[in-house]
Amino acid sequence: MRYLNPKADLTFKKVFGEHPDLVISFLNALLPFDSEDEEISEVVEYLNPELVPFNPLHKDSIVDVRCKDKRGRQFLVEMQMMWTSAYKQRVLFNASKAYVSQLHVGDYYDALQPVYSLNLVNDTFSDSERYYHDYRIVEVEETREVIEGLRFIFIELPKFTPKNYGDKKMQVLWLRYLTEIDERTEKVSSDLMDNPEISKAVNQLEESAFTEAQMLGYEKFWDVIRTEHLNITGSRRDGFIKGHAEGYAKGIDEGRAEGIAEGRAEGRAEGIAEGEQRGEFKERCKNARAMRAAGIPVDTISKILGLTAEEVMAL
Repeated sequence: MRYLNPKADLTFKKVFGEHPDLVISFLNALLPFDSEDEEISEVVEYLNPELVPFNPLHKDSIVDVRCKDKRGRQFLVEMQMMWTSAYKQRVLFNASKAYVSQLHVGDYYDALQPVYSLNLVNDTFSDSERYYHDYRIVEVEETREVIEGLRFIFIELPKFTPKNYGDKKMQVLWLRYLTEIDERTEKVSSDLMDNPEISKAVNQLEESAFTEAQMLGYEKFWDVIRTEHLNITGSRRDGFIKGHAEGYAKGIDEGRAEGIAEGRAEGRAEGIAEGEQRGEFKERCKNARAMRAAGIPVDTISKILGLTAEEVMAL
């Protein structure tokens, strides 16, 4: 039996966007609820994952899964394959939009319910040894003072190891589900299959459950991810080399140690920026055309490549 990777756009949305019981288990395991009373007991409805602005001239955005529980709390879930410098801003933008969209004319502010943003990142972005990052709006000197309403969780999947979470069994199982299963998996660990919720999620990954067209889109998804990864890595490497050379030359010309340091830093930054701007955008447009030709939805292309829906449609 062949399984598909649960981190792909197709499979992630199928598992967590179509099965309320699975997304409840997933969120309860990974969100930092302080007590059982705070945990989600029922998903009232799945909401439109496209966060459309009130003003059509403003930017819209898309998440993988968006749902609401019976208390009115909203949960945004994203599987992000590659880290970019703008990703945190995008997460803040999406959560803020979901938060303000709750109120209509005449509503009172006390009707606002919290928005939780859960972000699984298949990349590393921090120097911390920890892979679980919990962000809230806090008072700088007295961090116990919190402005409630928005909560952001980022999980760096490559840093995850089961031993890190001790007795949080379901959290460990769900993260193992995301990190251990892929196309090379022939037999899933009994630790995962013995849990009814994880077992159900695993069964959703069987290749036989997908159409030929879906499989073509799945393969194209990974082709684009691999290409994007190479482009970003190459742009950063080329930018570093160029910046180092220009910086070193500037330092020699000035004849001072601080000139070398300054030149290297400035040159490196300029080289990285130039490489990313020229190379990445051009390659993303090329990949977007190929994905559209393969029949992949515009919202999926937009999310993977970081282009707006309008830019994708214009290609």
